[in-house]
Amino acid sequence: MQILDERLADLLKRMGSIQRMERGKLCRMSGRPNYNHQTWQNGRNVVRYVKSEHVAPLTEAIEGYRQYMELVQEYADLVIERTRQEIFGAEPAEDEKAKTRKTGSRKKSAARKEVEEE
Repeated sequence: MQILDERLADLLKRMGSIQRMERGKLCRMSGRPNYNHQTWQNGRNVVRYVKSEHVAPLTEAIEGYRQYMELVQEYADLVIERTRQEIFGAEPAEDEKAKTRKTGSRKKSAARKEVEEE
């Protein structure tokens, strides 16, 4: 548990060290020296025109956000792992592990069943 806590603390430290973040992506505009920055805000695609001198810092900020989200995902995975250990104890026995099932449309399955019965 101590190793897990140390990993969580390290992830928080790394998340806190990211100083610039921006969502979205940067695209070069064809035939122009400018770029556009595309991002979603309030359910809408927002496009901003970006001069070439702002491309490098914006690219760094977009990369910072990507790294941050990657660290957040890793942090969540570790907290979930710890939570499961606290709830269920040691690694669950093979028969207690969550069983996966195929996903698919029930309508298709029902339709296949009807065809097979005919």
